[in-house]
Amino acid sequence: MAKRLIRHPAVQGLLARLVALYLRLVWATTRWTLVGEDHARPFADQPMILAFWHERLPLAALGWHLLAKRVPQAGGRRAQVLISRHRDGRLIAAAVRPFGIDVVHASSSKGGAAGLRGLARILSNGGVAVITPDGPRGPARIAAPGVAQLAALAGVPVLPCAVASTRMRLARSWDRMRFPLPFARGFAVMGAPIAVPRDGAEAALPAIAAALTAACDQADALAA
Repeated sequence: MAKRLIRHPAVQGLLARLVALYLRLVWATTRWTLVGEDHARPFADQPMILAFWHERLPLAALGWHLLAKRVPQAGGRRAQVLISRHRDGRLIAAAVRPFGIDVVHASSSKGGAAGLRGLARILSNGGVAVITPDGPRGPARIAAPGVAQLAALAGVPVLPCAVASTRMRLARSWDRMRFPLPFARGFAVMGAPIAVPRDGAEAALPAIAAALTAACDQADALAA
């Protein structure tokens, strides 16, 4: 009964609004620091691929919002994130929309050819693509090939990112997803861009995964 109720569109809409309001509270009560702004600035008005581990997805919306605030050329742009069609993905999509993020529904971990083609079209038009290479079901911090394939196809480097807060709660999910708490200090880390040659997607994947983990380690160290 409870599961059927949660699946109801009206309940999903209410939950999405509550999550969005909560994220607004976190944004307003957190002191934010952006690290690695110089890595993102050259791409602020260019096609951009931002990559996060799935565990940081609730924080990723706030990280993009921070980047758009701090880098004027990025302000007003809407990012497109690849998210599962599962009801949890739909809820997340509605919750992050107020932070300048729209959704391409697909799954990179299952190939996600349609979703990746959609992101490639967005990049060809100068847009911003956000991807979680280990989502939606893991294994955690193991990158599926989609992120490197997208970068190679679009000719756009990958910017490895992570966001951490001094006050977070870890879920009991497969990835130990991080949920920020209000009244904290937040740190968004942008790593150096990773270029992927047209025929070098497979070879670039370990470097992308390592850079994502390094960004998480740096953000967590700052928030410790």
